[in-house]
Amino acid sequence: MGNRGMEDLIPLVNKLQDAFSSIGQSCNLDLPQIAVVGGQSAGKSSVLENFVGRDFLPRGSGIVTRRPLILQLVNNIAEYAEFLHCKGRKFVDFDEVRAEIEAETDRITGSNKGISPVPINLRVYSPNVLNLTLIDLPGMTKVAVGDQPVDIEHQIRDMLLQFITKESCLILAVTPANSDLANSDALKISKEVDPQGLRTIGVITKLDLMDEGTDARDILENKLLPLRRGYIGVVNRSQKDIDGKKDIRAALAAERKFFLSHPGYRHLAERMGTPHLQKTLNQQLTNHIRDTLPGLRSKLQSQLLSLEKEVEEFKNFRPDDPTRKTKALLQMVQQFGVDFEKRIEGSGDQVDTVELSGGARINRIFHERFPFELVKIVFDEKELRREISHAIKNVHGVRQVEKRLYCMHSASPTAAMHKHISKVLHSWRAATAPSCSAEPVVIRAVV
Repeated sequence: MGNRGMEDLIPLVNKLQDAFSSIGQSCNLDLPQIAVVGGQSAGKSSVLENFVGRDFLPRGSGIVTRRPLILQLVNNIAEYAEFLHCKGRKFVDFDEVRAEIEAETDRITGSNKGISPVPINLRVYSPNVLNLTLIDLPGMTKVAVGDQPVDIEHQIRDMLLQFITKESCLILAVTPANSDLANSDALKISKEVDPQGLRTIGVITKLDLMDEGTDARDILENKLLPLRRGYIGVVNRSQKDIDGKKDIRAALAAERKFFLSHPGYRHLAERMGTPHLQKTLNQQLTNHIRDTLPGLRSKLQSQLLSLEKEVEEFKNFRPDDPTRKTKALLQMVQQFGVDFEKRIEGSGDQVDTVELSGGARINRIFHERFPFELVKIVFDEKELRREISHAIKNVHGVRQVEKRLYCMHSASPTAAMHKHISKVLHSWRAATAPSCSAEPVVIRAVV
């Protein structure tokens, strides 16, 4: 790129990403990144493998990517891979990389196709890649498969929104060309959070699988559903090629030949294909980091000052200080409230993949069991009315007695009677002062 400082931007953000992942939090800092979204079988995995030039991602039916995969590509002479959760171990066999991704996924989510927002950090060093960081997210689905929870569609959608709603996140929307672009899951969810198309980069896959006589020229020329950053077409390996272990380099050569020979794409050939996509993403992510760097630096400085202030407070910390204990107790209560709310809303880090729990279980009981339980109740209407009548009378307590005495006092015919009732009323008020009231009472009690 010619500018060494610009080239170092992506590795710098990678270090920040690793640091925050190691401590299990993001420090409320939104790092510049590219999130890959798309429906199942849209070709996301093939695009990422073409970048690396190796088969290393799990494949199969249903949801294969069940945790976010933070893929950091680093241009390097030697070729190997490292995971953040087993740092220090170098993977030179990319079949072992795939096995480790599957094992680490099952460790958190189990083997029943559940999902989790806890990411896996993978760094790949290779001479065939440009510096680039991508977050591969689970493919969007509409139907639960096997032991998946019935609300799997909403769980995946919520996970995607956690990433792509951030202004610092670029969106790589992957859509197959052999489906209607207007119904693209990737473009639909991208448009929700980026209605002007300023952060979205469109990728059109499976161009070679379109019906004969049709093409995606209008899409690739950015005339249909235009995006500020445009669309790039790619041709991935077919399932037959993958099963046959077709070399990715040969596949890239076939992709190049396809664009040069196709009459509808020949004039766009220099702006199509996997190498151009990788170069474009490298440039756009670098520029995006450069643009967001001032705000990122400001946030870091603000958080650093806040942390230094907390550290200063703890320099004179005394374990027996009652104010410290009170503050710690309040923080624990507040954290419990936050954790409880997350549990009810189903937005916590730990997702139960075995059975319904928390708010989902309450919701099911209320909507599915409660109406049936109400129907089962057998009651005597006459007895129920009697109980309600007694309940109403008991609620008013002694207030009605005072009102009756007050009425007798107002209507007494003789002076002696008047004097007698006044004494009774005075004594009654003195004995029942806290509960007496001159307010009107609807229920007539028998005294």
